[in-house]
Amino acid sequence: MKQVKKLPLTDECHHWTRLGEVPWDLQKYWQQRYTIFPYYNEGIYMTEAAWYGVTPEPVANQIAHEHGSIISSSKTTVIDLFAGVGANAISLALATTPDGTTPRWEKVIAIELDPATLACAQHNASLHGVADDIIWVLGDSFKFLETLLGSPEKLENDLQVNVAATALFASPPWGGPGYRTDEIFDLSTMEPYNLATLHEAYRTMDHALYLPRTSDLRQVAKLIPDGTKIEVVQYCVEGASKALVAYIPAAKDEDIRMET
Repeated sequence: MKQVKKLPLTDECHHWTRLGEVPWDLQKYWQQRYTIFPYYNEGIYMTEAAWYGVTPEPVANQIAHEHGSIISSSKTTVIDLFAGVGANAISLALATTPDGTTPRWEKVIAIELDPATLACAQHNASLHGVADDIIWVLGDSFKFLETLLGSPEKLENDLQVNVAATALFASPPWGGPGYRTDEIFDLSTMEPYNLATLHEAYRTMDHALYLPRTSDLRQVAKLIPDGTKIEVVQYCVEGASKALVAYIPAAKDEDIRMET
């Protein structure tokens, strides 16, 4: 796990300009490229896997706006735990305070496990003018959090953040496009990380989970202590729901003790 300033684009990074260049199973996603990235023609790069899970830019922008207002203003650092090709990290870095004069976040950290995907994210962020405003980390976000919470001195100085002033954003993989066929999506079957795995890793910090639009909210509710209210927001593009985000506050010390 390491902070990286600039990774080179590789053969796994693509900016397709013609339908004939696109693998058949990705063609319907590529045809929606301007919905995903309105400025795609400026040189947005994607890996093949990223087409399945990238957050459309209009949705990422709205999430960044609401994440900044729903999450307490005492939180000054945000960590994007699954950076992908950068849509959410870019929007978080562009987010401002309500008066529009100051960046909402003093520090934005983006973590991605795959080097080619992270290279795309850094390139795309440069097109939006915020590549240098994001701290990029190549590595496993679960191991990062484990180190941050247990042995923060092992992290580089820029990554040793004040946990009490840090919020998390997680847009985990959902296991491919198969979730679309489920009337109600069972979050316990989400791959490679199900809801219980995510909750266990994030529960001590305020966090937002980007999940399939048909997610079983009863499963989310079971993780929340009685009497705690949370925000769950559906995000739409052109009138169609694309996903939902559950904004979950950090568990209180007494709740953690009861679970253990």
